[in-house]
Amino acid sequence: DARTLPALARAWDGPITALSVDQLATETDAVFMTVPDPVAAQLGPALVARGVRVFDLSGTFRLRDPVQRRRWYPATPDLEIPAVYGLTEHYRAALPDARLIACPGCYPTAAVLALRPLVDAGLLEGDIIIDAKSGISGAGKTPSERTHFSECHGNVAAYSIFEHRHGAEIEQELQRAVTFTPHLVPLDRGILETIYVRLRSATSETLVASTLEQAYADAPFVRLTGDVLPEIKHVTHTNFCDIGWRIDTGSKRLVLVVCLDNLVKGAAGQALQNLNVAFSLDETTGLS
Repeated sequence: DARTLPALARAWDGPITALSVDQLATETDAVFMTVPDPVAAQLGPALVARGVRVFDLSGTFRLRDPVQRRRWYPATPDLEIPAVYGLTEHYRAALPDARLIACPGCYPTAAVLALRPLVDAGLLEGDIIIDAKSGISGAGKTPSERTHFSECHGNVAAYSIFEHRHGAEIEQELQRAVTFTPHLVPLDRGILETIYVRLRSATSETLVASTLEQAYADAPFVRLTGDVLPEIKHVTHTNFCDIGWRIDTGSKRLVLVVCLDNLVKGAAGQALQNLNVAFSLDETTGLS
């Protein structure tokens, strides 16, 4: 039986019906999948084979390397045509022709948006350290001891060190090894990542700023805040990703601070952003 959803009263009154792949194929042009990984592994290819464009919010199709995919998502089948990784700002050109879009994870969205322009420009050297903090909703829907109120309230805890699947996703998109440490914090929603890197000797503050500005000049949902560091409250309930930074010029240390709402830019909002681009709609439709 479908649960009553009071929050949707007068906002959506459509019927909740049993899943039918054939019915979806005849009635829809696109489907957002928000199902467990093993279900997505079966449902996604079946819908694509019937001509439906699929925007998957699970992790099932994100990893391109078969070894990594078998480790983190063993139910994922091999695809004739790989999924397009749906980080809109970096895969925009591939979206109009994509049939299966793998929307990124919340942690990788923040990390890759902050780091990829700098990595691609060859401005960084040495280790990349990502200290990431997420609200409870980022831990998923399944209840656990870790997500009980009494365990979370008044507490901050690191988890899944060297064992979080988002680490593989970040490394895929940066083509660099990273040290990724997620933490659970007592908030409903929101992610803040503090990223520690070192600049190459000839890299100036101006070059860091101009590299990021050039990368996101036409990105409506990336806000560069420079040395005014972002906070989670600045982005909750929005599709924005805010990126700020500070540089110690003597040691060439760069600290980036990145914030987004894990339920919007880190999930549903980014999926809608991808659909807008894929169907040649205004990118901000339904999001501004």
